[in-house]
Amino acid sequence: MLIFVLVVLAVAIYEAWSNKRGALGGIINVLAAAFGGLVAVALIGMAMQAMLPYLHLEGSLASSQHALKYILVAAIAIVVLGSWMPLWAVNRFRD
Repeated sequence: MLIFVLVVLAVAIYEAWSNKRGALGGIINVLAAAFGGLVAVALIGMAMQAMLPYLHLEGSLASSQHALKYILVAAIAIVVLGSWMPLWAVNRFRD
């Protein structure tokens, strides 16, 4: 979870810095990126809840050595895209 927070924060700060935003623009970027990241995590969680009954795991996914465990780590990394989308929408309204 810490990595998720750091990645979303890095995306927001980088976008604010690269577009030379002020303090208020940086705060709006952090809020928009956090919202987008949380929505993406929620969607990944709902997809996992739908898939888990079909996996026939003995115990939790975290304790198993199932390949899906590692695929999910990569899917969570894609949350960065979920963070960029609200920033793109906010930038459309700013211009």
